Parts: sequence; structure tokens; C-alpha cells
Amino acid sequence: MAHFAEINENNIVTKVIVVHNNELLLGDTESESKGIDFCEGLFGHRNWVQTSYNGNIRYNFAGVGYTWDKDNDAFYAPQPFESWSLNEDYIWEAPVPYPEDASEDKVYEWDEDNLTWKVVELTIE
Repeated sequence: MAHFAEINENNIVTKVIVVHNNELLLGDTESESKGIDFCEGLFGHRNWVQTSYNGNIRYNFAGVGYTWDKDNDAFYAPQPFESWSLNEDYIWEAPVPYPEDASEDKVYEWDEDNLTWKVVELTIE
């Protein structure tokens, strides 16, 4: 199965749909443009871009709310915190690496006010 993302005028993903691979075939070869034609036939002329569930193309699988960076041929998630930056693989990174001692018993969450990771107190019910 193939996946296509609908992109709005602000380059934000508004919808992701599944398209059967047969709809992409041009002879024996899959064609993104054929898939786009199929999407336009279903929903009217809109901006469609193929995305890969396995991340084989365009860095990340597109989700609703993701940004489409046409110049770099990449999808990326919304920025989780103001201090985080986008790395070369289009993944958001905290300014401080995630602690190496994280485990099932020790989980951390980002504290944006203090720009640090803090331990989450786990409760067992």
C-alpha cells in the first residue's frame, strides 16, 4: 500500500490516505504522479505528496499537522518545544541529550522552563 499526504497552502499536512499499489502502476513501475492523479480524482485538485510508512522517502512518515519542506523533500513533526532544533534527519532534538540511565524504572520528561530532563515519578496501581 502507498500513502499520500494532502498539503495545505501553509505546507501543513491536513490528511493522509492509503492508496492501493495498483493505482500507482504505470506499466510495471509505480509512479508517484499516477498516485497523485488518483488522489485528485477522489478529492479534487489539491496538493498531494507521497509519504512512506517505512520512512524510505522524505525522511519521515507524514502525519496530520506535520510540515512539508518541499525544498528539502522532507516531512517533519510539529516542534514539541521552543528550545528544540531540527536535526539533519528532520527529527526534533532537545538542547540536552536524553539521559542514558533511562529504564523501565526511570523515565524522564522534558522541562522547558529549566531546559533539562526531569525524572517522572511512576505510580503502580
